[in-house]
Amino acid sequence: MLDKSKFAILRAAKRVWAVAAIHGEAKRLERIHAQVAERFEPGDRLVYLGNFLGHGGEICATLDALLLFRRKLLAEPGVMACDVVFLRGAQEEMWAKLMQLHLALDPAEVLAWMLERGLDATLEAYGGDPRGGLARARLGATDLARWTSELRTSMQSHPGHYVLMSALRRVALTDDGALLFVNAGVDVSRPLAAQDDALWWGGANFDAISGPYGGFKMIVRGFDRNRKGVNFTTYTATLDAGCGFGNPLNAGCFDAEGRLVELIEG
Repeated sequence: MLDKSKFAILRAAKRVWAVAAIHGEAKRLERIHAQVAERFEPGDRLVYLGNFLGHGGEICATLDALLLFRRKLLAEPGVMACDVVFLRGAQEEMWAKLMQLHLALDPAEVLAWMLERGLDATLEAYGGDPRGGLARARLGATDLARWTSELRTSMQSHPGHYVLMSALRRVALTDDGALLFVNAGVDVSRPLAAQDDALWWGGANFDAISGPYGGFKMIVRGFDRNRKGVNFTTYTATLDAGCGFGNPLNAGCFDAEGRLVELIEG
């Protein structure tokens, strides 16, 4: 049995819309939302594939747009809260780790590593200073815990942001076992219930998956850290076109058999 606090089950999905890594590009996200709203049909589901945070300069506006569109969909007849899913990506994982930075053996080194990978944009969005953070990290656990508490309070001052970050799922899958949605990758040597960091830090061999892992007909991911672009194989789909790095944001619509119905760009 899968832990429902970690794994989202999409029930009776006729089609599933999947949105690639956004990376703080709120305007592109709003263009995607406008197109999805025109095409959304009864029985459709929506999955955001993680990496809402990081890199871009409109992070708070991005989370506001995510929350607003969720409310709009939930106002539609027949749409349930479980029909809209937000996955954890590497950027959200780093933010969660930042909140526990005072427990790290070498917090300054850990913070520097995360800043090199896009956390600086999220930090600044919630009033943090990367260089100031590194200085605090060298002062000791008590001072560092006070700093991260201030960041948490800043996020909580934005309605819905903290709640959204607390409700992220590791993967989403259709209840018939046909479609699996992940952030960056999947470790095919491990069962789904045992998947962890490979979901957001893995993916190097994603395109080489040559069989139906776990019986899934299609595995869809939203982020490729190698930025090789949109790619489809017999068993996998990569939707990441490089949003946050000067390229468009993509979303794909998949039918119950795992076939791509439509690919849209924002």
